[in-house]
Amino acid sequence: MFDGWRHRFALLTAGATLFLIFAGGMVTSTGSGLAVPDWPLSYGMLMPPMVGGIFYEHGHRLVATTVGVFTLVLAVWTTRREARSGVRRLAWVALLAVVAQGVLGGLTVILLLPTPISVSHACLAQAVFCVMIALAYSTSREWLRAEARESDAAGLRRASTLAVAAVYLQLVLGALMRHLHAGLAIPDFPLALGRLVPPFDSQGVALHFSHRVFALLVLAAVGWAWVCARSTADVRLRRNATLALGLTLLQVVLGASAVLSARAALPTTLHVVNGAAVLGACFLLALRAFHLLQAPAPSAPRSAVLRAA
Repeated sequence: MFDGWRHRFALLTAGATLFLIFAGGMVTSTGSGLAVPDWPLSYGMLMPPMVGGIFYEHGHRLVATTVGVFTLVLAVWTTRREARSGVRRLAWVALLAVVAQGVLGGLTVILLLPTPISVSHACLAQAVFCVMIALAYSTSREWLRAEARESDAAGLRRASTLAVAAVYLQLVLGALMRHLHAGLAIPDFPLALGRLVPPFDSQGVALHFSHRVFALLVLAAVGWAWVCARSTADVRLRRNATLALGLTLLQVVLGASAVLSARAALPTTLHVVNGAAVLGACFLLALRAFHLLQAPAPSAPRSAVLRAA
């Protein structure tokens, strides 16, 4: 049975998670990761003076706490009201992921921003956002009432899954680039050090250029998913794919803005947040494709066709 209030709360939690990614991005973009040197308290207080980098670092912690409380409420609510065991388990997976994310965030402070933990913290945030989207979608009217009718003749299931994988790998590359301080290893755009292919004389240049090249692969993967979605009759899939493609094109613009502005805090952080939005749009498209479309019937082997003839 559709529970409208729980679905709305799941949407609110997903939105808060996306805002948390923005808050975390601002911490990195402003260099405020160690503005508060202790954890879980901040200078031994629950609420330190919100000045300078403390505003970004402690503000990030406050948003993270809010997301944690929302996720706990959603997990308990789902356990009490949800008949489907898979959705109940998903709600607790979301809570465990948020707790793990908080622990990783604390370790980045305690261990003075080690790159492996900082990158893991950034990448897990994207996965948490996808889990929140799955929770919100599984409680929607569309999920509860829709039946797979149209055949996936165009291969949208496969294309959307590939798009999700490509976008997530690109976000991993982006996190490595940010935390290894390679964001300005190539300071010009669209050329790279004045060339189409720069000299790979440093790790930063190689990582930065790989991120740019893989962006083209992401654009191709999302574009293919869009073409497949345009072949379906379901307007929801077509609109979802158009949103994903539009966000991907915007991501290219924001990436260029981050470079040309010498990694100014706002365009750089918007690039991070929009990357999460691209992942979320592609992930939702994949969920919808598997839920709303039927797998195409396997074609008969050629030998069987010849025997039938």
